[in-house]
Amino acid sequence: MATFVLVPGAWLGAWAWEDTAQALRERGHTALPLTLTGLGEYADRGTPETDLETHIADITDFVERRDLREVTLVAHSYAAAPVTGATGRLGDRLERVVYVDSAPFAAGMCMLDLMPPEAVDQLRQQVAEFGDGWRLPMPPFDVLGLSSSLYGLDENKRGLLRAGATSQPFGTFEQRLAGPAEPSPDVDRVLVACNDFKNLLDAGLPMLAFLNQPPWRRFDLSTGHWPMLSAPAELAHVLGSAVS
Repeated sequence: MATFVLVPGAWLGAWAWEDTAQALRERGHTALPLTLTGLGEYADRGTPETDLETHIADITDFVERRDLREVTLVAHSYAAAPVTGATGRLGDRLERVVYVDSAPFAAGMCMLDLMPPEAVDQLRQQVAEFGDGWRLPMPPFDVLGLSSSLYGLDENKRGLLRAGATSQPFGTFEQRLAGPAEPSPDVDRVLVACNDFKNLLDAGLPMLAFLNQPPWRRFDLSTGHWPMLSAPAELAHVLGSAVS
C-alpha cells in the first residue's frame, strides 16, 4: 500500500481531490490531499509575496512535519512546478513522483513560459484589474477551454469547480524554478496523460520525447484536464495501478 500526497493545480485546494482520495483509501492506500498557501481554505494566508518558493516549502513541510516515508507525490497541472522543486528536497522520503496531465519543470522555467505572449499579457491585465495586482482569478470556462479540455465536466461539476476555485497568487506563475530540481535516480517516475497531454505526447514533440522513454512509465486516461473531478474513480484506479 502506498502513501499518496496529492497536490492540486491552479485555483484549487485539497477539496478537489476528495473523491479520488476516498477511492484510494478504499483500496487500502493512505491519501493525503494538501492545500497550498493562498488557495482553498488557506486563501487568507496569501500575500503579494506568495510565490513558487512558498508552494515548494508547503509541500516539503507537509511531508516532513508528518514524517512521511516512501511517499508517492502527485502533481496536477500547475502543481508540476512546485512538485518538481520539492522532489529535489525530499531525499529518501520520496519513492515516486506522478505528473497528472503535466510534466516536470526544468530549472529556470516558470508557468508563464508555457503560454504565448498575448495570453500572458491578458493574464497580467486580469491580475491588475481584478486581482489587486497580485492575484489571478480563475478565467471563465470558455477561456479555460481554449487551452485545457473540459471533457467530462458536466454542469454540476463545472459548478463545483467554479464554487471551490480561489484566485491564484500570481507570483507562483511568475517566479522561475531554481535548480537543480532533480530527484534521486532511484525515484520512480510516472506520467498520467489525459486527453490534452496524450495528444501532445503522441504528436512526437522533441521537447516531450523523454517522457515516452524509460525511466518514465506512462498511463493514459480518457478524460479532460481535471480528472479528479471528471473521472475520480478512474484516476484512483490508474494511480493504484502505478504503485502496484
